[in-house]
Amino acid sequence: TCRGEGVDPDARVRHRTETVIHAPLKTVWRLQTDVEHWPAWQSPVESAERLDHGPLRQGSAFRWTTPIPPNPATDATSLDITSTVRQLRHDSCIRWTGPAIGDGLRIEGIHVWTFTRVRGGVLVRTEETHTGDQVEADVPAATEMLATGLEAWLRDLKTTAEAHSHLPISIR
Repeated sequence: TCRGEGVDPDARVRHRTETVIHAPLKTVWRLQTDVEHWPAWQSPVESAERLDHGPLRQGSAFRWTTPIPPNPATDATSLDITSTVRQLRHDSCIRWTGPAIGDGLRIEGIHVWTFTRVRGGVLVRTEETHTGDQVEADVPAATEMLATGLEAWLRDLKTTAEAHSHLPISIR
């Protein structure tokens, strides 16, 4: 949870994963919250833009796009996602919600990230739930697609943070 709020407890499509990133919390947090630079280190993110200015905070909104693999539930080849930060505790957690929309597809998502200092780095945990007619029509396939995306996100975050943790300059 983030500030006591979590994912949708009734959602049938969900995935939770975690990893230890051997980098300073400051580096990991900066990468995760610098939304407009996600495409620089996450190959699945085609575009990302903030809809407000300043540090990411409760109420901040951002729009981003990501491809989706071919599947029988939709003809959509990408998702346009508008996320709104609902809870945030600096260097600790972020929770955002919002719709992901594609050709004939609408998914409501809730995504929670937590960041905990551990010996040698940061334990990053993430959990996301999806609801919507198309994903609920094939829960195993929708869960697999969600899991694949979250695992890739964590891998990219880990790789980028560990590669740049020793640099004194911004990775921008």
